[in-house]
Amino acid sequence: MYRILVIEDEKKVAQALQEGLQRHGYEVDTASNGEEGFFLLNTETYDLLLLDLMLPGHSGYDILRTMREKGMKIPVLILSARDSTDDKVTGLDMGADDYLGKPFAFPELLARIRVLLRRGGQKPEAKRTLADLEMDLIHHTVKRGNTSISLTNKEFDLLKYLLENKEQIVSREMLARQVWEVVNRVTPMDNLIDVHITRLRHKIDEPFEPKLLHTVRGVGFILSDKRKDNHGSE
Repeated sequence: MYRILVIEDEKKVAQALQEGLQRHGYEVDTASNGEEGFFLLNTETYDLLLLDLMLPGHSGYDILRTMREKGMKIPVLILSARDSTDDKVTGLDMGADDYLGKPFAFPELLARIRVLLRRGGQKPEAKRTLADLEMDLIHHTVKRGNTSISLTNKEFDLLKYLLENKEQIVSREMLARQVWEVVNRVTPMDNLIDVHITRLRHKIDEPFEPKLLHTVRGVGFILSDKRKDNHGSE
């Protein structure tokens, strides 16, 4: 069971996060200020830290800076109402692994948590699969059944992220941040993502059944071997 520490001074937010994450199988501790949070970080072992920036006493930036100076490698996901581009860049430059502005959709938070926990694993899996689609991360190859599929480096990264979040809807913002590493998504970024999705769908889906890469109208995309018609997929 993964252990997550939430440092959040708003009691209702902290409680909602704790209860929601526990329902998904995580063990969760909470701290309402920087001092309490840093004490727990030094006395307990956690797999992930969810960190608010605006805390009484020591700010989230103070905690993050001290953690990294002390060599703590725990992944950090900042959750903050301060979601300007400058705030995000500052947080990421100081050592945060991801940044999610408030308010946020809980499914997106779960998806980002899964990605960070996988990155923190000591022995990443060598392959990603869905139906007859197989990605080999060591040899950098992709195939469906016995047919090899040639992808560009960016298409490979995009498919890898989709496979890591298979059966889960991912938004364009998530793809911009995690695949293109763009903090502040703009309309031209959406167009670029859509072009790559179209090219990837052409390569992994057009000659094959079942179709795996679906567009969920108004939301994003999902890699699934089951059509999500109730979500309005295409």
